[in-house]
Order: sequence, then structure tokens, then C-alpha cells
Amino acid sequence: MEWTTDEDLSFAVKFAINMLPTTRQATPEDVQMAAGAAVLAASKMRNVTLDEAVLVKILEAQTNVFQEDSSALRSDEGHQVWLADAKSDRRWAFWERYERYLKHVRNLPLSVVRGIDRTADEVLGELEDPRRPGPWRRTGLVIGQVQSGKTGQFIGLAAKAADAGYRLIVVFAGVHNDLRAQTQLRIDEGLLGFDTQYQLRSDQEGSSRLIGVGAMSGEDRLPVASLTNSSEKGDFDRKTASRANLPIGNFPVVLVVKKHARIINYLRTWVTEVHGVEDPSTGRKIVRDVPLFVVDDEADNASINTADSESDPTKINAAIRDLVASFDKASYVGYTATPFANIYIDPEADHDLLGSDLFPDSFIRSLRAPSNYLGPERLFGLRLDKEEDEEDVEPLPLVRHVEDTEAWIPDRHKSGYVPAGDLPASLVDAIHSFILTCAARRARGQVDVHNSMLVHVTRFTSVQGRVREQVDDYIRLLQKSLGDRFGDASMNCFTQLQALWEKDFAPTTGHFPVDEVHHLSWDEVKAEVLSAIRKFQVKAINGVARDALDYYDSRAKGLSVIAVGGQKLSRGLTLEGLSVSYYLRFSKTYDTLLQMGRWFGYRPGYEDLCRLYTTESLEAAYAEITSATDELRRDVEEMAALGLTPREFGLRVRASSLGLSVTAANKMRQGTKVRLSYSGELPESTIFQLDKGVPQDNFENLRAFVEMLGELAPAQVDNSRSLVWRGVPPEVVAAGFFDTYRAAKEARRIRPSFIAGYIRQCARYGELSNWTVRIVSRRDSAKMVDIAGHRVGLVTRAASKTGVQSEARYTIKRVLSPLDESSDLDDLQKEQALVATKMAAKGGLNRKGEPRNPSVPTSVPLRAQRRPDQPLLLIYPIEAPEQTAIEVPLVGFAASFPFSNFQGKTEYIVNNPWLADDAEFDDEDEQ
Repeated sequence: MEWTTDEDLSFAVKFAINMLPTTRQATPEDVQMAAGAAVLAASKMRNVTLDEAVLVKILEAQTNVFQEDSSALRSDEGHQVWLADAKSDRRWAFWERYERYLKHVRNLPLSVVRGIDRTADEVLGELEDPRRPGPWRRTGLVIGQVQSGKTGQFIGLAAKAADAGYRLIVVFAGVHNDLRAQTQLRIDEGLLGFDTQYQLRSDQEGSSRLIGVGAMSGEDRLPVASLTNSSEKGDFDRKTASRANLPIGNFPVVLVVKKHARIINYLRTWVTEVHGVEDPSTGRKIVRDVPLFVVDDEADNASINTADSESDPTKINAAIRDLVASFDKASYVGYTATPFANIYIDPEADHDLLGSDLFPDSFIRSLRAPSNYLGPERLFGLRLDKEEDEEDVEPLPLVRHVEDTEAWIPDRHKSGYVPAGDLPASLVDAIHSFILTCAARRARGQVDVHNSMLVHVTRFTSVQGRVREQVDDYIRLLQKSLGDRFGDASMNCFTQLQALWEKDFAPTTGHFPVDEVHHLSWDEVKAEVLSAIRKFQVKAINGVARDALDYYDSRAKGLSVIAVGGQKLSRGLTLEGLSVSYYLRFSKTYDTLLQMGRWFGYRPGYEDLCRLYTTESLEAAYAEITSATDELRRDVEEMAALGLTPREFGLRVRASSLGLSVTAANKMRQGTKVRLSYSGELPESTIFQLDKGVPQDNFENLRAFVEMLGELAPAQVDNSRSLVWRGVPPEVVAAGFFDTYRAAKEARRIRPSFIAGYIRQCARYGELSNWTVRIVSRRDSAKMVDIAGHRVGLVTRAASKTGVQSEARYTIKRVLSPLDESSDLDDLQKEQALVATKMAAKGGLNRKGEPRNPSVPTSVPLRAQRRPDQPLLLIYPIEAPEQTAIEVPLVGFAASFPFSNFQGKTEYIVNNPWLADDAEFDDEDEQ
């Protein structure tokens, strides 16, 4: 028998994967059988003996990942269903080649490959058949998660679009050259199959620079071309296009273009000059019978019209719209993890020359990340407000707080600032963590891999340069000290690293299951430290520095880099093998903060080694954002189940309890008025202010409100001893409760004055006229309280494990008991609400990967059953936290609002100054 090689193991893995089921999740029995067959095949065909247990472990890692189905809001106006028939009458060669590449080269879990296949079909089916006679146009939006594999998703979609018959495929990839080049390289590997730095088309004579899908053995060379390449300066160039003399229409032509108005206009001018015909009605040239497919990556960045007037849109927005309008057959799909700005686009915008704006009129589809994704929910935790049958997602113990940087780099500084003194101790710890992470990965067998550390502490490039110098000096000092065989320097350094390993890394790894990560001893890690740090490079990554992240050129041995940067590292650009992040830069908008989170993604075999060094306030902001974006995705899923179209879908991102704006104010100018309509909403109090007499004031106001209700009618007492009043007029609720309620200043999403204003506006149209008010009492409560002559049992609400607590602030998971929200509905409404709730959950999985099957009607499906005149106010007298001296109960509430028939006329409008108060904008963010 011969020694086993990596090639032998790779053969066995491919053999086994081909034996696993392709339409369902593989069972342990499937895995065991496939592994046994692969071991036998390796013995017969390659004359080697493989360890079946090792092969089973590899296959389990590929098969135990699960992924929920995507869901979509859609409009079929003007759309013809076509994909099912096209499946049998076209050759899907580009997709099949890419699918094999994902399975056998990228080694993606089979469920993830199936998810890409399914999602690409779903999105492609929403577009128009490229063979359908024109003119037609489709615009859609796909919502993914930051660093979750959106590029791999849209490459799969582009492959299927090419197979279907789209002949010009344009990918807009960010606003920087390096992100465009990175995306082009991914397109080269996954779709084209050749290195675009050396050839323009797959059949080019004298060129054989095959990569990715093209380098797999036995693959056909499919006809495809590109007029852009993966070098830093490889963007679209009219000279290249003219020399290439490519006739568009015979086979797919793929372009990866930076979002720059001049370059996009060059592209439009070239294609219309070569293939356009004059439209007699407008005089402009239109390209007919060449179907255009546009993928707009990071679609909320630069593509949005931020101008004050639709009559004069911003240059990039105008250039993209002009390109799309120059084709009589065109499909546009935006991809983003932060869709807030896209949903704010005015769907009615219509320019004489450019046509309609890029609002996703045709569909909005939400993708769920696979279960092995290290995303915001797992890093910062998640309060599952809407899930009565699930526990909160507990954050992984990977965040470390930074509190010592004010003297080094203060929060507010100017471009000429020089960092004062040595590196702060927290950054030194972060660097040491990176050394330990790289050494531990080597000890686990991950040797020739990329390792990255992010240092993002300022937006100014000159300050970034000075930070890079400081970090580089420290790394060189460490390299010299650790290599010192004669003095004490080496021993001192190893002593510091060992202390950090034993205090931090060993216990953190202990939180992870033994079968998921290899638990290492200090001696195993120490043996790899010097080899790890000798590979370190420190680079400044910004628009000024000449440094570049050459992951591709270093792919054979792996690149170990500490990247010091700002804006260029904050959107789209992937840091390969990122494990340690040192991040201090605050922004008050959801989308900017989320996009700066380069630390999200996939960390196979080293999740436990990852670290995020940041401030406590930034961690709290990310926890809030995580909750808000999760709610947006769930709303898409629920409203999709109700059959709503994108135009009917109102942006439902809750107002932030940390004072965050959802996106930059200038991205919302088409409606700058942020719509805080409570139509179909459930505002509820989860944050309580404990100081300044707020609990006492709210309780006294509750007593006065109950007295007011008592003057209208006597309270009814239900089985739980709760007090119920029915038929309460809207002004009594608005004036008697919401006008007087004092919310915690951080709890901006409930804003009692806004709720009161919304109630009054709806009342003008005859809505919200018949309130049910229920003061919830706990029958078996040990603590009773008198409220205007009524004995009420206090309810208990535990402190949230993911919310921020303090002496002046108490945060709970939620105030509502899910059963309470349907307490005022009749039997038929309850029955229909439960059916709709189950329908909305269909196909979804809980956090354990099990099918969701709710037993209680909740959320949007429940509120959709309410009549417009049938709102519910639930008031919860809550036992105050034991550690406080508060003698009265905290007053919490939840208001269940029906959907309004006059939503456009009953929205509460917030003006620009309110937005500007909380938004921090960088000029470079909008360039």
C-alpha cells in the first residue's frame, strides 16, 4: 500500500459526496455508507488505505450545515412565468460547471450549494425570459447578510442568466478599484474560467490561462468573454472594447465595473454606438434584442439618488438608470445586506430621459445565511421578540471591551492628528491574540492559509499611516524578541503570550463543542508562534497607500497581514481569514455600522479563535442593529406569506433604542419624511428608566388612567384577574395613557407622543375607534398592588441576557406574553390568525435547524386579522428589579394596531432635523 496523500483524500471526499442525496439533508447513515464506499473505492482504484473515521468527520462538516429557504415579496405585473419550461429546452452548462466547482473545489457544504441553486432559480424566475420579445424591464432586490456569501450567490445567478440567454451581464462592484478587482477575480474563477489579465475570451488563440471552473479536469471551454480584467486598473476602457471587436449577442459578455459615472457612461456610449438604433419617438439610441442583466452589488452604496430633486439625480444613480433605459430588454437586481436606503427609494419617481428609479418594484427577496455563518446574531446575541417558542440567541464569548484609547486616539480628532504615546494595552492584547490565533491554526493543520487582522480606528488616511507605522514597529520588535535565543526577551514574550492563552483562549475554546474545534495545549501553540509571526506583514489599506492585499498571488502559502484602514475596509472588500478585529469607529446609521463589520463570515475550524476588540457602546449598538435587521427580514417573510407586493411593503425598521438612524438622511430625501406609521405594528416597552422619578410618575399616571376608564364603564375581570375595558374611545387612550407616559430616553422606538399622534390621525378617518384596554394581572403573584381600587397581581419580567443593564436602565426581552395579543379577538379571528401564523412560518427553521410550527397566533399575521377599528392596549404592572429601591411597579405596555386603510394619510412624519441630530456622515462615504 502507498502512503495516503491529500490528493487521495480529495478523491475519496469527491467520491463520497457524489453518493450523498442531492435533494435532502444527508442523514448520519447516508454519511457512513458514502464514507465506506469511498474508502473501498480508494483501496481498489488508488491502492491506498484511508481512515474511514477521518473521512466521516470531513463529510459531517459538509453535511451538518442547514439553511432556511428564502422568501419574497413580489409583483407579477407585466411578468410572464417562463423558467419551468426553460429548464427543459436550454443547456445549463455555465451553472452545472459552477455547481461542480462549488462542491469539489470550494468544498462548500452540500446544503449551501443546494441553497445557491434554489435561490438562483427563484431570483431568475422573477426576472423576464431573455427570449421574450421586448420591451420589458424587471427590478428587484436581494437582501443577504454582511460577508455571508452574496458574491457566490450572484455568480450562480449570473451563470444561470447566461445559460438562459442574457447576452450582456454587467456587475457593478463597489466604488473602489480593489473591490472591483476582487469581484472580477471571483467572476473569473466562478463564471468565465480564465484569467482576464491575459485573455478577453474563452476561445482566444494562444492563451490558456485557465483558472477556477475552467481549470477543472474534463470541463468544456464554454463561449464567454469579458472586456474588464482583474488588475487594479482593469475597469472598462473604450479602447479595449474597440480593439476587442466583440459582437454582443452571439455569446455572453460579462463586465465587472466600478460605480463611477464616467466609466458607466463610457460603457453605455460604446454599447449604444455599436449596437443601438435610434428611437424615432425620443431620438436616443436604444439597444434592441440584446437582453441586459445588471447585478448591483452593495446596491445601497452610491446607487441611491441622494439629490434634493428627482429632476437632477446624482451622477452615479443617473448613469445606472441611463444604461438600463438604453436597452429595451433589461433586468436589474440589487444585492445588499443593508437594504434600508433601497426601500426608501420613491417607487413613483419617473425621469423624462432616465425613466423610473431603481426601486425594487418586481420583488424583494430575503436570503437566510447557512447555520455555519458567524454573523451578527451569533456574535452580539439576539432578542427574539416575535418568537414565543424560541430562546434568545446567546452571544458567543468573542467580544473584548476597549476602554484605554482616548489618550492615544480620541474619538474626535482631525486629519493631521498624531497618535500620542505607545500603542494602548488593548491593541497590544489584540496583536498578541492575532499571534496566538495564527499559531493555533498552524497547530490545527491550517498552515498554508490566509490570516488577517483588521485595525480600524480612524477615517483619516494620514492617521491610518501613522497607526500602521506604530503597529509595524511593534511587530518588528516582537519578531526580534521572540527570535532572541540568548537574552531574556524571548522568554518574557512567551510568558505574556502564555498568560493570554491560559486566561482567554483556553476558556473561550471550552465554550465550543469538542467535536467542532480541536482543543490545544499551550505547548502545541508555542511550537508554532515563531513560524506564525515571521509571516506577518503590516499594510495600510486606503486610497493613498500603495499597499495591496494580494491574497490571490499568495494563495499557495497564505498571506498573514495586519490591515490598517478605514473606508476602503468598510464595505464589500473581504479580508481573507480575518480572525482578530480592533474597531473603534462609531457611526450612527444602521447600514454604515453593519457594513463596517468585516468580521462576519465563515470561520471553519477557528471560530473559537476569533476576537473583536471594541467599545461597550459599539457592542450595544451592534446588538440593537442586529435586532432591527432581524425584524426587517422577518417582516419580509411574514408579508410575503400574506401576498404583499414590494410597493405595499412599508419600511418597518423600528426606531432605534440607541438613537441610531436607519440610513443617511440624504439617502431618504425622496421621502425624507421617515414614515413611523404604526399600521400593523406592535410597539412595546422593553427598556425602563429607573431614575428621576420615572417609575413613580408612570404608576401615578396609570392610576389616573384607570380612574378615567372607570368613569366610562366598570372593569370586567377575566379568569386571570386581569382588568378589561371594551369600547374605549381613541382620545381617552391617546390623552389618558400615551400623552402622560414617560418612556426611557433610550427607548426611542416606542415614542409615546408619536403613538398618540398616530391614534388621533387614524381617528379622523374613523379608525382605531373601539379600543380594548387590558391591565394584565398574574393570578398567582406573590405581590399585589392597588390600582384605583383594583387589586392586581404584578407580573415578572427577567432582565434580558443580551440587553444593556445599568443602575438607571432596566432592559427585558419583551413585555408581551404572546397569548395576550389575541385575547380580544373572536374565535374566527383567532383561528384565521393561527393559520396565517403557521403559513408565515412554513419552510422556516428555528435556531436548532428544526421546522418552525407555532402554536400561538402572533405578529403581522395576527394583526392582519384585526378590523381597522379594533386596536388593543395591554398594560403590564411589572415587579421592579430586586436590586433597586423602587417601591412601585414598573409600567410596561404593548399596543396591537390593526392595518390602516388610510396608511398614506395617517403616517407620523419626522422631519430632517430629527434625522440630522443622530447621523454622522463622512464625505468619503458618498463619493
